[in-house]
Amino acid sequence: MLKYNVRGENIEVTDSLRGYVEKRLAKLDKYFDLNQEIIAHVNLKVYRDHTAKVEVTIPLPYLVLRAEETTDDMYRSIDFVSEKLERQIRKYKTRVNRKSREKGMSDFFVESSEENSEKELEASEFTIVRNKQIGLKPMSPEEAILQMNMLEHDFFVFQDAETNGTSVVYRRNDGRYGLIETK
Repeated sequence: MLKYNVRGENIEVTDSLRGYVEKRLAKLDKYFDLNQEIIAHVNLKVYRDHTAKVEVTIPLPYLVLRAEETTDDMYRSIDFVSEKLERQIRKYKTRVNRKSREKGMSDFFVESSEENSEKELEASEFTIVRNKQIGLKPMSPEEAILQMNMLEHDFFVFQDAETNGTSVVYRRNDGRYGLIETK
């Protein structure tokens, strides 16, 4: 059963807006066991250019469901995000259920009979078509970004010269860069 944590940035979360979020995300309840208590973190933002961004994060034991959408209408953004989340659940639920069975637990997502054909498609969906091995050179994150840009890639794996750990730099949707560091 989904519970909702709805926050607003530059917008007041009215009862009707909260109700619409809950109504749209309630469609996801059919994928969860009724005995589970799951919290959906919903962040609603309005920008100066009057665009509305909706971010929904649902932390689960084996994965984090997350979707975000920015449009010129808050309600349309909510619609798009709920559709994205439902597609994610349908796409990954077989894999998540398999992982939970491997760990000796019951299925996490509820299965329906119409989804057996989806399982057959899913088996071929993640076929690895190329395997590449690389040597990690020690460098700074700035140098890794330079290398990534020269190769015209969206991410770059490197060994951090300061920490000696494996790190990844990546290009974000907003054109800036992110850094993922291993512990």
